[in-house]
Amino acid sequence: MTDKFQPFITVFMYVDTIIAETNMLRKPTKRRAVSPVIATVILVAVTITVAVAVSYWMSGIAGQYTQFEKIEIQTGYAEDATNGWNITLVLKNSGTTSSTLINCFINDKLASQPGTKLENVTCTGLVGGEIGVGLEGIKIESGNSETITIAGIDNVFSSSGTTLNVKLHSAAGMDYIRLVQLP
Repeated sequence: MTDKFQPFITVFMYVDTIIAETNMLRKPTKRRAVSPVIATVILVAVTITVAVAVSYWMSGIAGQYTQFEKIEIQTGYAEDATNGWNITLVLKNSGTTSSTLINCFINDKLASQPGTKLENVTCTGLVGGEIGVGLEGIKIESGNSETITIAGIDNVFSSSGTTLNVKLHSAAGMDYIRLVQLP
């Protein structure tokens, strides 16, 4: 039975001898690699660079989406005027971005709109600007205050003791409401 497999055994022994001889002939080569210390330093440097890049990118995105508009109406009062009343509002922008007030409503009617009872009503800022149809509005920078005077509310529209709903509308679409009682 071994005679039958003898040629295969001879071939396998020959191949095994050739493999053993080539392994002995092969000299160990002096391949130089990067030392573990240098590899660690490079890895840490790349990691820090990527972390800094990601943090700058995230702060830019976060800064875009975390800016908000917030106007606080700190005080609001009405005073007698010659033919009616003047309303004074003291505002503070406590948001993180500037705000532009573009419309003023009194009892949900647009002030200074031609053809209405409120067409002679003016909304002006102490620092500058005016709210009304076709006007640039009043811009309040973040952290700043502004005093707005709403003048020209006549006796026909309302009487003493009436509470008026004063609403300021911003360019960003926010509404800021204050109820003011006439003296």
